[in-house]
Amino acid sequence: MRAAPRIAPMGERALLVTFAERIDPVANGRARALADAWEARHLGPAIPAYASTLLHFDPLRVDGAGAAALARRLASRGPVRRAAGRLIEIPVRYDGPDLVDVARLSSLTVSELVALHADREYVAYFLGFMPGFAYLGELDARINAARLPEPRLRVPAGAVGVAGRQTAVYPFASPGGWRLIGSTDAILFDARRDPPALLREGDRVRFVRR
Repeated sequence: MRAAPRIAPMGERALLVTFAERIDPVANGRARALADAWEARHLGPAIPAYASTLLHFDPLRVDGAGAAALARRLASRGPVRRAAGRLIEIPVRYDGPDLVDVARLSSLTVSELVALHADREYVAYFLGFMPGFAYLGELDARINAARLPEPRLRVPAGAVGVAGRQTAVYPFASPGGWRLIGSTDAILFDARRDPPALLREGDRVRFVRR
């Protein structure tokens, strides 16, 4: 039996609904389904994460108690089948500065590491950190990719990183602590594009070796 979702106020205009305490594909599906159901009622934006959803609401339209009651009802629904997300292929050169170290930490050859990373379909659990940055999971369990002890001051745009059970592409140059194993010329975010972000939550992503 799945646990009841936990609902907590986040100020006077939002609620946080938590389905699980860790990365969980089932909980993530429930979080995304709740976001869809909430936004369908035009109460405010909903932001899904790994296993939780932040629900915004207009207190002039619904008070906190009413929003919480609706959130609990929507969150307690049975499993919701959603259409499969788009399949997005991202070409990657496996030339990152941490490639050899990640292979060593994982007791793999570089070729084995590349194969495990590329020959897999990931789900975009949610977007955060910066515009267009999608948290993709999950990595093969054989890949050991702890964050760097000290983040880099500058990670180049297009860098492909791994951390824990996640992988991602940096849309812009920024500081970052993920281990970099590759790079891509794909543009993850372009304000002139509609929509600006290449990836959206629920998309399926496959890295294609170049």
